[in-house]
Amino acid sequence: MLRSLSISNYILIGSLETSFPEGLSIISGETGAGKSILLGALALVLGSKADSSMIGPEGDNCVVEAEFSITPAVRDVLLALDLPADREDILLRRVLSKSGRSRCFIDDEPVSTASLQELASHLVDIHSQHQTLMLRDQAFRQDVLDLYAGAAAERKACSEAREKVLRTRKQLESTKERLASAKKEEDYNRALWEKLDEAKLNPGELASLEAEQEQLSHAEELKEMLSAAEGILSSDENSPTLELVQARKYLEKAGRYIPAMEPLVERLEAARVELEDIAAEVESANGKMDVSPERLEIVEERISLLYSLMRKHDVSSEEELIAVRDSLSSLVADASSLEEEVERLSKELDTALAAYEKAAGKLHDKRAKAAVPFAESIQKQLHALDLDHCAFQVELAPGEDSATGHDTVNFLFSSTGKNLQEVGKAASGGELSRVMLCLKACMARYRKMPTLVFDEIDSGVSGGTAHKMGALICSMGADMQIFAITHLPQVAAKGNAHYLVSKKDDRTTMRRLSDEQRVMEIARMLSGAVITPEAVENAKSLLA
Repeated sequence: MLRSLSISNYILIGSLETSFPEGLSIISGETGAGKSILLGALALVLGSKADSSMIGPEGDNCVVEAEFSITPAVRDVLLALDLPADREDILLRRVLSKSGRSRCFIDDEPVSTASLQELASHLVDIHSQHQTLMLRDQAFRQDVLDLYAGAAAERKACSEAREKVLRTRKQLESTKERLASAKKEEDYNRALWEKLDEAKLNPGELASLEAEQEQLSHAEELKEMLSAAEGILSSDENSPTLELVQARKYLEKAGRYIPAMEPLVERLEAARVELEDIAAEVESANGKMDVSPERLEIVEERISLLYSLMRKHDVSSEEELIAVRDSLSSLVADASSLEEEVERLSKELDTALAAYEKAAGKLHDKRAKAAVPFAESIQKQLHALDLDHCAFQVELAPGEDSATGHDTVNFLFSSTGKNLQEVGKAASGGELSRVMLCLKACMARYRKMPTLVFDEIDSGVSGGTAHKMGALICSMGADMQIFAITHLPQVAAKGNAHYLVSKKDDRTTMRRLSDEQRVMEIARMLSGAVITPEAVENAKSLLA
């Protein structure tokens, strides 16, 4: 329940602080006093849309705070928001600045507007003057019937099944689009891939081929050079190796007398071994040198093929060409895998649709079972509100698939009990107010909302009907906290507490009335600006 409300610099409200009791609280005041402003401030702290025009003249920002007692449902929301829930009360605060930016707080913890709205949806339900238009809203009619039917579990199952259908259908459509695109380019991509696959690409091959081409192009000249070098190094008569052997022998002899020659002997031996290695490598290279026009032609054709493929695919190396080949291979393979994916998703969609139909069927059965007793309950309450001959029925008709099933829920009404039509078309303003009150009473009872605000729900009724509406609202106050903004004395007299909204010097204020002040306010509501003794006595009678 709402324990207290504090408003600072909100439109015409300079500063206002008040607390509220349990049960039914009446809010009254002359037209234009600012009751709607007060309701707007409450809506602001509950997360409604904010703009800078709401800020009053006494500062650069406005602040609205509301303290509520915590219910189990509110505690669950706090835990979901990762906020402390081990308390009895909770404080909501909304701060609005001149820039139009607002900040939201739950017990001094900054939160998003969405989080504030989620919490507020479990704290207060505000019924505005124009909310009878909700009778034309399919979602509202479904909500009321489902609350009465206790179909929360069925609605959740239906919503989850519908979400699964939509998600799977979206995946299937996307996969089909990819498959169509892949099919369209499959032949072209396959031809490109086959050319690259036939080329048997190897990283670094081009550099090796170009080096081989260079050798083959100068093969005869190189053969002559290597043969000449081999002849010099390997000559039996003038071999440098033999001469080094002879020189070593001379130095060995000289070393007997000159010790410094001994290291030179070792160096000459090392030089001889190195020359022999060089001679062996030159001989090997000369033996491998291939003077082959046929091989040169093969190498040049291979180089030409590689360059042609690189130009075709706009790349500069074999590595990039291999990457293109692998990418094309994936595209070619993708068409086959996409066909398998389409088949799998099609089966999954069939399963999801069957699950949705089953869930929607269970929800329909729950609604169908509750439709008659629900209509009888509402009709009984309407009879008690001086609509003695009215008829109220619930009609279930086939509708489009949605998260709330495929039922269209219609409320049919007739004030005479004949020729029932949709309630929004058949009921007058006063009748709509009474229908809406009965529906709200039903929702409050089954939703277990701690606080309900009625903003002139009694509009269009008077006399004995107003008295009975007041009695119904009062009975609701036995189970929850009710605020009734009203112009009807018959309703105002039913409250546990009475608050008067007034305007002075263009400032809106609100105060709780004492018993004597309450008599005078109800007398004013009965007689107008001039309060007569008869009105005072009538007010006392109503309060009694």
